Amino acid sequence: MKAVNRPGSSALVAAVCLGLAQPAAGQQPATPQPNDVRQPQRQPLQQPNSATPPQKQSPPAPARPSAQAKTGDGQVTLLAFATEDGQKVEHGMVWHVFRQTGLSEARQARHIQSLRTASPTLKLPSGDYVVTASFGRAHVTRKIQVAADSQSTERFILNAGGLRLQAVQANGESVPPSAISIEILSEERDQAGNRVVVAPNVKPGVILRLNSGIYHLVSTFGDANAQVRADVTVEAGKLTEATITHHAARVTLKLVNRAGGEALADTQWSIATTQGIVVKESVGALPTHVLAPGAYTAIARSGGRVFRRDFNIRLGEAAQIELLAQ
Repeated sequence: MKAVNRPGSSALVAAVCLGLAQPAAGQQPATPQPNDVRQPQRQPLQQPNSATPPQKQSPPAPARPSAQAKTGDGQVTLLAFATEDGQKVEHGMVWHVFRQTGLSEARQARHIQSLRTASPTLKLPSGDYVVTASFGRAHVTRKIQVAADSQSTERFILNAGGLRLQAVQANGESVPPSAISIEILSEERDQAGNRVVVAPNVKPGVILRLNSGIYHLVSTFGDANAQVRADVTVEAGKLTEATITHHAARVTLKLVNRAGGEALADTQWSIATTQGIVVKESVGALPTHVLAPGAYTAIARSGGRVFRRDFNIRLGEAAQIELLAQ
C-alpha cells in the first residue's frame, strides 16, 4: 500500500449571532400633585375641626424588574472547524443536541433536536447540554452551558481529515467496485481483542471524512479469502490517498460425469486450504470465486456422494477446476 497526503480544503461560512431584546423596564408612578385631592364642597379647608377627606390613589405602576433577574432563554451559535487553526466547515454538518437533566450524581441526557445546518443559532432554556458535531464519520462531543438572557458562541474542533482509497490488481488493472469491499477498523482493540468497525463497505474513490488517527484496513476482493490488511494514518486537515494492491486469481468449479462433460446442477461446494480451513462454500453448477494464490482442496457433494480434488492456483490465473463424479 502507498499513501500520499495532500492538504484538504474547506470553505468559510459566516455565522451571525442574534441578540435577545432586554425586557422593557416598568413605568415610574406619577408624583401626586396638590390638585389630585378633591375638597368637599360644603366644608372649607381652613376650619380647624374639619376632617381631610382621603386622597384618591393612582393605580400602582408595575414593578421594575431587578437587574439581576434573568428568566429568558439563552442564545448560542454552534461553529465547527476541521482543525484548531482551520476554516469553518460550511456544509455536511449534522448536530445533535441533548439536554442534561437530573441530579449531578446521576445526570441523564435527553435528545431534544438534530440539525443539518453548518452553523446553527439556537434559543435554549438555561441549563447544561451535550452537543455532538458530526462531519461524515468525524465527530466530537462535548458539554456546553446556556445562561438565561445571554448570547454565546461555541467552537467545535473536529480534528478531521479525508481518506480516499483505490484498489488495483497485481497487473495494475483496477478492481471493479462491485467486486471489492473495504472495511475501516479502529487501531485499538477492545477487551475481547476485537477492533471496532468505523466504516463498513467503503467503495474505492469515495472520500471518507474521519477523525485524525491510525486506522486498520481490510480489503476483500471477491467473496472468499483474497484479502489485504494494512494500517493507514489520517492527518487533520489533509486528504490521505492510499492504493491497495490485490494478489488474486479466479477459479471456476465444475463437477462432471465425464471429462469435458456438462456440469452437474445443485452441487454443493467447499474450498479448503491444505490446513483444512474452509474459505468458501457455495451451491451451483459453475460457481466462480476469487482466491488468494496458493494450494487448495475442492470438495463437491452431489447425490449423497463426496468428491475431492487438490489444486494450485497462481497469481493472476483464471482456472477451471473439473472434478469427475466417479
